[in-house]
Amino acid sequence: MNLLHLEGNTLTIKGATKIISATPTQAAVETGEKAIVVTGTNIEVKSLNLDQGEVVFEGNFAIIKLEASVKKVPLLKRLFK
Repeated sequence: MNLLHLEGNTLTIKGATKIISATPTQAAVETGEKAIVVTGTNIEVKSLNLDQGEVVFEGNFAIIKLEASVKKVPLLKRLFK
C-alpha cells in the first residue's frame, strides 16, 4: 500500500522499498513495482525507515509523479544505445 502525505514542506511516502536517488532538485523512491519521482528545490531526506517502508522528505516540491513501472536496464544496454 502506497500513501503520500504532503503537509507544508514535508512529504511522507509510505510503502517505500528503496531510495533510487536523492538530490537537492529531485528524489526518486521505489515502491514495489512503481516509483514516485519528486522534483523541486532544497529537497532532502529527513527520515528513512525502510523496515517500516517510510521516507520523509523536506523541501519545496513542484511536481510529484507516480511512474507506472521501475525499469531496470542492463549496464551494457545503457552503454551501447
